[in-house]
Amino acid sequence: MKVTLLWINTILSVCLFAQSSFVRNTVDIGNLGLSVTNVGTIGKPDVRSNPNGPPSMQYPNGSKTEHLFEGGLWIGAKVLGSTRVSTGAVDDPSGYALGKRGYEFTAPVGSTIIERSSLTSSSFYSASAISHQDKICFYTDKNVIVPGTTVPIDQHQFPLGADVEQRTYAYNFSYADYFVIVDYHITNGSTEAWDSVYLGFWSDLVVRNIRATTESGSAFFNKGGGGFLPEHNLVYAFHATPISSDYLQAQSYGAIQFLGTTFRNQLYTPSLGNSKVFCNFWTFNGTGSGTGPNDDIQRYARMRTGHDFVANPDAFKPAGNNVQLLTMGPIVQVLPGEKINFTIAFLCAKKLQSGTNSDTPFARTELVSNAIQVQQAYNGEDTNGNGVLDPGEDLDKDGVIDRFILPEPPAIPKTKIVLESNKATIYWDRAALNSIDPISKRKDFEGFRLYGTNPGDDKNGNLISNLKLLHQWDSTGNKIGFNNGFKTIELLTPMTFDNDTTKYWFKYELGGLLNGWQYMFVVTAFDKGVDSLNIKSLESSITANAVSVFPGVTDENPVSTEIGVYPNPFRINAAWDGEGDRGKKLYFYNLPRRAEIRIYTLAGDIVTTLNHDADTYNGSDIQWFKDYATNKKVQFSGGEHAWDVLSQNKQNISTGLYLYSVKNLDNGDIKTGKFAIIK
Repeated sequence: MKVTLLWINTILSVCLFAQSSFVRNTVDIGNLGLSVTNVGTIGKPDVRSNPNGPPSMQYPNGSKTEHLFEGGLWIGAKVLGSTRVSTGAVDDPSGYALGKRGYEFTAPVGSTIIERSSLTSSSFYSASAISHQDKICFYTDKNVIVPGTTVPIDQHQFPLGADVEQRTYAYNFSYADYFVIVDYHITNGSTEAWDSVYLGFWSDLVVRNIRATTESGSAFFNKGGGGFLPEHNLVYAFHATPISSDYLQAQSYGAIQFLGTTFRNQLYTPSLGNSKVFCNFWTFNGTGSGTGPNDDIQRYARMRTGHDFVANPDAFKPAGNNVQLLTMGPIVQVLPGEKINFTIAFLCAKKLQSGTNSDTPFARTELVSNAIQVQQAYNGEDTNGNGVLDPGEDLDKDGVIDRFILPEPPAIPKTKIVLESNKATIYWDRAALNSIDPISKRKDFEGFRLYGTNPGDDKNGNLISNLKLLHQWDSTGNKIGFNNGFKTIELLTPMTFDNDTTKYWFKYELGGLLNGWQYMFVVTAFDKGVDSLNIKSLESSITANAVSVFPGVTDENPVSTEIGVYPNPFRINAAWDGEGDRGKKLYFYNLPRRAEIRIYTLAGDIVTTLNHDADTYNGSDIQWFKDYATNKKVQFSGGEHAWDVLSQNKQNISTGLYLYSVKNLDNGDIKTGKFAIIK
């Protein structure tokens, strides 16, 4: 099983990491959370056993629906007549560990993952950044011993001598937040030529919701179906087992797409007829006809041939524990010092026809649409994908094909939310009004949209997918939108807040909210688009300023205000409760800014103690918020604090009447009360 030996490797790795360089990081600027490392592996193998940790390939980010166990770069070539393949990851039950067979790339001691951003508001802003979140690292297959250790890399005696610069590009645009591009700059760092070069990526795509499923080991991994779309150079996987507990929470596709290879200023892609793309499936650690390649000879053979999908297109749709290998080639020869750019993308999409396990063209509608848009993002100025600059394509007139260019929506509105009892007031700035699209060179702001969720939408842990359009305000005097203008939301003078330099020019109040329930609110800006350039109306990121909020009373209460509990009585399995004994919550309200809450039995025994600080409280002291308040930004009203109805050592407590005391830590005042628990 893939997790059986994980704890052993974890112990060994902890001892060795202190001596070598292994860094894991997360690409999370958009709606796809992707784990990357500085040794060439993509994905997080322990994500099933650590569901509250960082994602592996999670979409929507925060939903706990994962799409990848692990994957890695493969490079295959002939060197002086011998066959050599360097692999970043292979079939292994517990994934990467130092020196393990098949994990042949290493990073220099002390190396890290560099982050850059093209967003001027980011602390990682750099004029040289390509995307909203670039992650850059360097590794090589040259080492036969892990740097900084005495650990040999198992069965890695004949490296190619490849030096790799790995760059990931990701965006928070609402139309481009479902993919991460990985751009490999591969240099022949040896003294010998590489002949008949093939490049590829091995992956173990698996679509499961790690919160909803109860399965582990092989049972977790054998529910997936898969396929290959040759017209888009894309391999994909989906959840193919309707009887599984997480099936309805995992209705999406996880995919890897080959975008293009450039070498000696030439584009290599099947559409130009100068290379081919191959796709292989095999059973993870399989036997018989499902056996995967076990040495360089077998691996190279798989890289240069593919499964016959014409003869048997549905061979891998039935549920099984399959892995994938997507490769391209050949490149005839790469001389010492020469560099190849090999580019792929990780992308996800909703699987239509939810509730069935059919993988049909209709079910793949969004996947295909997303693949087309990702390819367009890679093509950049080379809009027709022919590898040359045709008339009108060289936007910056520099004579070079600029890739990874996307039209831009208006600036993301900066928001401020003020919470009160049963109410949220949303403020935002007006930076979007002056945004200029980099392609059209026009100021094309059109309007704002406000999205929100309903109480209980967090039950599946995926608030972003439940966002609904609440209001839209757009410019007057044109044929776009409602032409309702901004008078009802625009302030005559800007609103400002302490310790915040932003001027907020727009305001909207949302009343009738339920205290203690979770809502998400998002303000976006959208533009007019440019018909003459075939640019549709674009909308700013729907994730960048998404905030999960919990309305309730503030901490600005008179001294005479009584402190209370709700719901009171508390009934186990209340409407907002999550799964299991640790998924409960009740609230103390009318709390002072800083307080100590003690809960007692009628006999006077202390059940638990809670420490409240309105400035720092984020709900993280109980499990409910770890499971369901998964957005990066969570906001409370200040005068409330949730309790998981468990004792200090996280044991269930019995039905009955309980007492509490609340001490104001600023003035020493103590107030008391009581509440009931009914099962």
